[in-house]
Amino acid sequence: MFTINHKKETPILEIKNSNDTILGKIDLSLGASIQELTLNRIAIIQDLAPLSYKNTYASSILFPFANRIKDGKYSFNGKEYQFDINQKEENNALHGLVYNKVFKVLQKEASESAATVTLEYTEKNKSIGFPFTYRIALKYIFTENNLSLIVSIKNTDSEAFPFTIGWHPYFVSENLQKSSLVFDSDQKLIIGKRNITSGVEKIAPEEQFDIEDKQLDDCWILNSKNVLFKTPKYQLKITSSAKENFLQAYTPPKENTIAIEPTTGVSDSFNNKIGLEILNSNEVYTVRWDLNLLNTAKKNSF
Repeated sequence: MFTINHKKETPILEIKNSNDTILGKIDLSLGASIQELTLNRIAIIQDLAPLSYKNTYASSILFPFANRIKDGKYSFNGKEYQFDINQKEENNALHGLVYNKVFKVLQKEASESAATVTLEYTEKNKSIGFPFTYRIALKYIFTENNLSLIVSIKNTDSEAFPFTIGWHPYFVSENLQKSSLVFDSDQKLIIGKRNITSGVEKIAPEEQFDIEDKQLDDCWILNSKNVLFKTPKYQLKITSSAKENFLQAYTPPKENTIAIEPTTGVSDSFNNKIGLEILNSNEVYTVRWDLNLLNTAKKNSF
């Protein structure tokens, strides 16, 4: 039996099952990000301490833009806008506006085989950089071998707005140097100064991308909706429902940890338009990301 616990004096939602094979911890005060995840007794996501959330954005939802906007500046429908610069060392706006928002619990449901929590944040204040209102709902679904995250964005404003969206989870491996990524791509973003996209280059597709001792902060344009993370202990299939998919991979200064980020856009999308979408007034955009821990019998499937 699954249980969902929420002690009112803390912002943590804890999801467990009676067999102690599943654990999830969601911090409502940190953009409703999942800070710990165990599936079928295998640790997938762990606390990144001593690294801090304000520097890692661990498991945060990246909206209304993923990655960076150069100098925080962009134009839309003939108007100029300026986001706050929250990455001062590179003079960029970084990872959107909801990573530090407090979400409320809309619904909780637990059964023998699954647990579901639905969380919500409503933006009623129009900022200078993004003078639009919206509602964002996150639905987490836990089962023995799977975590699904369904994100729904509703434009509650009277005007259309531009957006991209991403997710920033960090995964653990008992040996990252012997881990790898499997994905279908023949194009890679050229990342210039200040981690801003400066172009796209053709690459030869690889059957498997071995992480080894690489220091990653790279982005690929995907030809499919799937990414496979292979470690010595487990294999995790990451799936996106988005029509355009990009893979951002980043190795932080923490051993055996990697950020594998599914996104619908790239750095500076508000200016280069790569992956940029428009959400009209009262319209809803929904994306679903699945983390599937592959069973032994399915471990080579992709």
